[in-house]
Amino acid sequence: MPYRKPWIRWGVAGLALTLAASASAQSSLRDEALDAQRTQAELQERIDNADEAVREQLRELRQAREETRRLRAYNQELAPVVERQAATLEERRSGVESLAETREALPGMMREMVERLRAWVEHDMPFLRDERLARVASLESTLSAADLSSAEKLERVLAAWRAELDYGRELDAWRGELPGDTPREVNFLRIGRIGWYYLTPDGHQGGVWKAEAGEWQSLDESALAEIRKGLRIVREQRAPAMLDLPVSQPVEDAS
Repeated sequence: MPYRKPWIRWGVAGLALTLAASASAQSSLRDEALDAQRTQAELQERIDNADEAVREQLRELRQAREETRRLRAYNQELAPVVERQAATLEERRSGVESLAETREALPGMMREMVERLRAWVEHDMPFLRDERLARVASLESTLSAADLSSAEKLERVLAAWRAELDYGRELDAWRGELPGDTPREVNFLRIGRIGWYYLTPDGHQGGVWKAEAGEWQSLDESALAEIRKGLRIVREQRAPAMLDLPVSQPVEDAS
């Protein structure tokens, strides 16, 4: 066996150790580099994810702000409607309360209306007196009827009042009995509540009711001619025309 020098053997071994150490160092560096790259990638991924989350939060914030703006605008538009509805509800509530009070007061109010109607008829010119007093008496019985509602009773009271008020606007004629020592059939003519007249069937006698005196006053021939004219107008036997007749009561007292 050839002889090798010791320092040569150690040199070769040292070189081998050096190369092995270098390879190990390079492997370690590669591993560290790979770890660094992975860490960098993970960090970048986290950054990217964080950026996306931030962007999503920003989008949600913008949407929330836009929704808030729309809600404010809608509330501004809706506010007057709500105020009107609140006012309407308050009016209805007040109306219901008032209606309840009116219902409680209605029976007494209707009795008062009937009493006033009777007083009016009794103090008015006595045309169709029996008929009008019978209407009032019927109303008095109506108020005591248990089978009629308050609304039906009120309607009948108002209808009676309308009938009385219409007398003040009508031109009317009818045949009836003239009271007196010797009752007789005559033709009556009424002009609202300002004039009430009669004319005998032969047309030769007639009179005007004087409210202040409470009696009939005879009329002359010219006035009788006007009564005949008025009767023909009511019976549609001639065209409407002005009538020149004395009044039964002052115009300001007629209604």
